[in-house]
Amino acid sequence: MRRVLGNIISILFSFFKFFFIKLFHFNKFSYYWIERFSPNVIVRIGRKSKLKLGKKVRMHSGSKLLLSADGELDIGDNCRFNYNCMIVCHHSITIGSGVEFGPGVYVYDHDHDFRAEGGMADRKYKSSPVTIGENSWIGANTIILRGTSIGKNCVIGAGCVVKGDVPDNTILVQKRENEFISL
Repeated sequence: MRRVLGNIISILFSFFKFFFIKLFHFNKFSYYWIERFSPNVIVRIGRKSKLKLGKKVRMHSGSKLLLSADGELDIGDNCRFNYNCMIVCHHSITIGSGVEFGPGVYVYDHDHDFRAEGGMADRKYKSSPVTIGENSWIGANTIILRGTSIGKNCVIGAGCVVKGDVPDNTILVQKRENEFISL
């Protein structure tokens, strides 16, 4: 009973939250009428950015969708974001249908341009699109960096830092070896 009540509250909260976001960002925000976002999910849409949510997108507590500048974020149907995921979009991020995110996954389509004349204080960025293919599973605490393209039906192991192309139907695991030094 408690779980059912929690789901109803999440759906109602999402409905009202998205209604107000739609009110202020009419052409820049599209969504299906029934979404399930936890009440403490943060959604920020910049002046010229666009956010498109597919059907039945679920997002758990502590997660954030942050769109700045001219960012375009497109999330497909039946995607699920576990606790404390964060997507920061300055340029373009496309997430296919059926993608599952483990807890603590971060997705960035930009890097700070530390070589800019004013350094980091100049707030200049290098951006490249990020694409995640449908039915992929992104493991806990994974970081996906700009210019990454993950194919369809991929599994990204927990704790990976991903940059570049991952072909369809691939499992990506980054092995780390322990080194023990006696005292």
